[in-house]
Amino acid sequence: MLKENLTETEARIQAACKRAGRDRSAVTLIAVSKTKPISMLKEAYDLGVRVFGENKVQEIREKYEALPKDIEWHMIGHLQTNKVKYIIDKVKLIHSVDSMRLAETIEKEAEKHNRTADILLEVNVAQEASKFGLKTDEVLPFYEETMKFPHVRVRGLMTIAPFVENPENNRPIFADLHKLYVDIKEKNIDNGTVSILSMGMTNDYEVAVEEGATMVRIGTGIFGARDYSRQG
Repeated sequence: MLKENLTETEARIQAACKRAGRDRSAVTLIAVSKTKPISMLKEAYDLGVRVFGENKVQEIREKYEALPKDIEWHMIGHLQTNKVKYIIDKVKLIHSVDSMRLAETIEKEAEKHNRTADILLEVNVAQEASKFGLKTDEVLPFYEETMKFPHVRVRGLMTIAPFVENPENNRPIFADLHKLYVDIKEKNIDNGTVSILSMGMTNDYEVAVEEGATMVRIGTGIFGARDYSRQG
Protein backbone atom coordinates (compact mmCIF):
# COMPACT_ATOMS: atom_id res chain seq x y z
CA MET A 1 0.00 0.00 0.00
CA LEU A 2 2.71 2.46 0.98
CA LYS A 3 4.63 2.02 -2.25
CA GLU A 4 1.52 2.56 -4.39
CA ASN A 5 0.45 5.58 -2.32
CA LEU A 6 3.89 7.19 -2.59
CA THR A 7 4.00 6.56 -6.33
CA GLU A 8 0.57 8.14 -6.82
CA THR A 9 1.38 11.11 -4.57
CA GLU A 10 4.63 11.72 -6.44
CA ALA A 11 2.85 11.59 -9.81
CA ARG A 12 0.23 14.07 -8.63
CA ILE A 13 2.86 16.49 -7.31
CA GLN A 14 4.74 16.26 -10.59
CA ALA A 15 1.55 16.94 -12.55
CA ALA A 16 0.68 19.95 -10.36
CA CYS A 17 4.21 21.33 -10.83
CA LYS A 18 3.90 20.90 -14.59
CA ARG A 19 0.56 22.72 -14.67
CA ALA A 20 2.07 25.60 -12.70
CA GLY A 21 5.26 25.69 -14.76
CA ARG A 22 7.34 24.81 -11.71
CA ASP A 23 10.26 22.45 -11.29
CA ARG A 24 9.48 19.34 -9.23
CA SER A 25 12.60 19.99 -7.13
CA ALA A 26 10.94 23.16 -5.78
CA VAL A 27 8.47 21.14 -3.68
CA THR A 28 9.42 19.05 -0.64
CA LEU A 29 7.11 16.19 0.29
CA ILE A 30 6.70 15.81 4.05
CA ALA A 31 5.34 12.41 5.04
CA VAL A 32 3.09 13.13 8.02
CA SER A 33 3.56 10.08 10.21
CA LYS A 34 1.64 11.08 13.34
CA THR A 35 0.04 8.12 15.14
CA LYS A 36 1.79 5.70 12.76
CA PRO A 37 3.94 2.87 14.16
CA ILE A 38 7.71 2.86 13.77
CA SER A 39 7.45 -0.21 11.51
CA MET A 40 5.46 1.80 8.98
CA LEU A 41 7.96 4.65 9.07
CA LYS A 42 10.75 2.12 8.46
CA GLU A 43 8.87 0.88 5.42
CA ALA A 44 8.53 4.44 4.10
CA TYR A 45 12.22 5.03 4.82
CA ASP A 46 13.14 1.94 2.82
CA LEU A 47 11.10 3.38 -0.05
CA GLY A 48 13.22 6.53 0.02
CA VAL A 49 11.30 8.88 2.32
CA ARG A 50 13.65 11.05 4.40
CA VAL A 51 11.39 13.90 5.55
CA PHE A 52 8.78 13.11 8.21
CA GLY A 53 6.32 15.41 9.98
CA GLU A 54 4.97 14.83 13.49
CA ASN A 55 2.36 16.61 15.60
CA LYS A 56 3.37 15.36 19.04
CA VAL A 57 6.63 15.95 20.89
CA GLN A 58 6.51 12.51 22.48
CA GLU A 59 6.22 10.81 19.10
CA ILE A 60 9.20 12.73 17.73
CA ARG A 61 11.29 11.69 20.73
CA GLU A 62 10.39 8.02 20.41
CA LYS A 63 10.77 7.83 16.65
CA TYR A 64 13.96 9.91 16.59
CA GLU A 65 15.65 7.36 18.84
CA ALA A 66 14.38 4.33 16.92
CA LEU A 67 14.99 5.41 13.33
CA PRO A 68 18.05 6.29 11.18
CA LYS A 69 19.71 9.61 11.91
CA ASP A 70 19.63 10.88 8.32
CA ILE A 71 15.88 11.49 8.68
CA GLU A 72 14.77 15.12 8.65
CA TRP A 73 12.11 15.65 11.34
CA HIS A 74 9.57 18.47 11.12
CA MET A 75 7.39 19.56 14.05
CA ILE A 76 4.12 20.50 12.37
CA GLY A 77 1.72 20.46 15.33
CA HIS A 78 0.99 23.05 17.98
CA LEU A 79 4.06 23.29 20.23
CA GLN A 80 3.78 24.08 23.92
CA THR A 81 6.59 26.19 25.36
CA ASN A 82 7.36 23.66 28.10
CA LYS A 83 8.10 20.98 25.48
CA VAL A 84 10.47 22.92 23.23
CA LYS A 85 13.49 21.63 25.15
CA TYR A 86 12.69 18.03 24.21
CA ILE A 87 12.89 18.52 20.44
CA ILE A 88 15.11 21.56 19.86
CA ASP A 89 18.10 19.34 19.00
CA LYS A 90 16.03 16.81 17.01
CA VAL A 91 13.98 18.72 14.47
CA LYS A 92 15.04 20.39 11.25
CA LEU A 93 12.11 22.80 11.17
CA ILE A 94 9.32 23.95 13.50
CA HIS A 95 6.28 24.83 11.36
CA SER A 96 3.92 26.14 13.99
CA VAL A 97 5.25 29.30 15.67
CA ASP A 98 2.44 31.74 16.40
CA SER A 99 3.31 33.47 19.67
CA MET A 100 6.20 35.60 20.85
CA ARG A 101 6.38 33.53 24.03
CA LEU A 102 7.03 30.42 21.95
CA ALA A 103 9.62 32.22 19.81
CA GLU A 104 11.39 33.43 22.97
CA THR A 105 11.45 29.88 24.36
CA ILE A 106 12.88 28.50 21.12
CA GLU A 107 15.58 31.19 21.23
CA LYS A 108 16.49 30.26 24.80
CA GLU A 109 16.65 26.51 24.13
CA ALA A 110 18.52 26.92 20.83
CA GLU A 111 21.13 29.05 22.58
CA LYS A 112 21.66 26.28 25.15
CA HIS A 113 22.45 23.88 22.31
CA ASN A 114 24.58 26.44 20.45
CA ARG A 115 22.47 26.14 17.33
CA THR A 116 20.12 28.19 15.17
CA ALA A 117 16.52 26.98 15.13
CA ASP A 118 14.70 27.26 11.81
CA ILE A 119 11.01 28.11 12.17
CA LEU A 120 7.95 28.94 10.12
CA LEU A 121 5.29 31.39 11.22
CA GLU A 122 1.87 29.74 11.34
CA VAL A 123 -0.80 31.93 9.76
CA ASN A 124 -4.53 31.38 10.26
CA VAL A 125 -5.42 32.74 6.83
CA ALA A 126 -9.02 31.49 6.99
CA GLN A 127 -9.38 32.93 10.52
CA GLU A 128 -10.94 29.74 11.83
CA ALA A 129 -11.70 30.04 15.54
CA SER A 130 -10.68 26.41 16.12
CA LYS A 131 -7.18 26.83 14.70
CA PHE A 132 -3.94 28.34 15.95
CA GLY A 133 -1.98 30.90 13.98
CA LEU A 134 -1.32 34.57 13.46
CA LYS A 135 -3.74 36.81 11.60
CA THR A 136 -2.38 37.93 8.26
CA ASP A 137 -1.92 41.52 9.42
CA GLU A 138 0.10 40.34 12.43
CA VAL A 139 2.68 38.44 10.39
CA LEU A 140 5.02 41.22 9.29
CA PRO A 141 5.35 42.91 12.72
CA PHE A 142 5.80 39.48 14.33
CA TYR A 143 8.45 38.58 11.79
CA GLU A 144 10.33 41.82 12.41
CA GLU A 145 10.18 41.19 16.16
CA THR A 146 11.72 37.72 15.79
CA MET A 147 14.71 39.22 13.99
CA LYS A 148 16.10 40.29 17.37
CA PHE A 149 16.70 36.63 18.28
CA PRO A 150 20.21 35.49 17.26
CA HIS A 151 19.37 31.78 17.53
CA VAL A 152 16.05 31.80 15.64
CA ARG A 153 15.74 32.05 11.88
CA VAL A 154 12.36 32.53 10.20
CA ARG A 155 12.43 30.45 7.02
CA GLY A 156 8.90 31.16 5.82
CA LEU A 157 5.19 30.72 6.45
CA MET A 158 2.77 27.86 7.10
CA THR A 159 -0.99 27.51 7.12
CA ILE A 160 -3.54 24.77 7.79
CA ALA A 161 -6.41 25.41 5.40
CA PRO A 162 -9.96 24.32 6.25
CA PHE A 163 -11.00 20.78 5.40
CA VAL A 164 -13.17 21.13 2.29
CA GLU A 165 -14.83 18.69 -0.09
CA ASN A 166 -13.70 20.71 -3.10
CA PRO A 167 -9.97 21.61 -2.95
CA GLU A 168 -10.61 24.62 -5.21
CA ASN A 169 -12.34 26.29 -2.24
CA ASN A 170 -8.92 26.61 -0.59
CA ARG A 171 -7.21 28.19 -3.60
CA PRO A 172 -7.83 31.79 -2.38
CA ILE A 173 -6.31 30.89 1.01
CA PHE A 174 -3.15 29.51 -0.57
CA ALA A 175 -2.98 32.49 -2.91
CA ASP A 176 -3.27 34.91 0.02
CA LEU A 177 -0.47 33.19 1.94
CA HIS A 178 1.72 33.20 -1.17
CA LYS A 179 1.13 36.94 -1.55
CA LEU A 180 2.15 37.50 2.08
CA TYR A 181 5.25 35.37 1.52
CA VAL A 182 6.20 37.42 -1.55
CA ASP A 183 5.61 40.67 0.36
CA ILE A 184 8.09 39.63 3.05
CA LYS A 185 10.70 38.61 0.48
CA GLU A 186 10.28 41.86 -1.46
CA LYS A 187 10.94 43.95 1.64
CA ASN A 188 14.48 42.54 1.66
CA ILE A 189 14.53 42.34 5.44
CA ASP A 190 14.99 38.57 5.54
CA ASN A 191 18.66 38.36 4.50
CA GLY A 192 17.53 35.79 1.97
CA THR A 193 16.41 33.25 4.58
CA VAL A 194 12.70 33.23 3.72
CA SER A 195 12.23 30.50 1.12
CA ILE A 196 9.59 28.11 2.51
CA LEU A 197 5.84 28.08 2.04
CA SER A 198 4.33 25.11 3.88
CA MET A 199 0.75 24.60 2.76
CA GLY A 200 -1.43 21.83 1.41
CA MET A 201 -2.38 18.45 2.85
CA THR A 202 -3.82 15.21 1.48
CA ASN A 203 -7.10 16.68 0.23
CA ASP A 204 -5.76 19.88 -1.35
CA TYR A 205 -2.00 19.66 -1.92
CA GLU A 206 -2.24 19.84 -5.73
CA VAL A 207 -3.95 23.23 -5.52
CA ALA A 208 -1.35 24.33 -2.95
CA VAL A 209 1.49 23.37 -5.31
CA GLU A 210 -0.17 25.30 -8.12
CA GLU A 211 -0.30 28.34 -5.81
CA GLY A 212 3.36 28.18 -4.85
CA ALA A 213 3.77 25.73 -1.94
CA THR A 214 7.38 24.66 -1.40
CA MET A 215 6.39 22.04 1.20
CA VAL A 216 3.29 19.86 1.29
CA ARG A 217 2.32 17.82 4.35
CA ILE A 218 0.74 14.52 3.38
CA GLY A 219 -0.33 11.89 5.89
CA THR A 220 -3.47 10.00 4.89
CA GLY A 221 -2.51 10.06 1.22
CA ILE A 222 0.67 8.12 2.07
CA PHE A 223 -0.03 6.14 5.24
CA GLY A 224 -3.80 5.72 5.08
CA ALA A 225 -6.29 6.77 7.75
CA ARG A 226 -4.81 7.68 11.15
CA ASP A 227 -5.15 5.57 14.24
CA TYR A 228 -6.04 8.09 16.94
CA SER A 229 -6.12 5.42 19.62
CA ARG A 230 -2.32 5.67 19.63
CA GLN A 231 -2.26 9.34 20.50
CA GLY A 232 -1.13 10.30 23.95
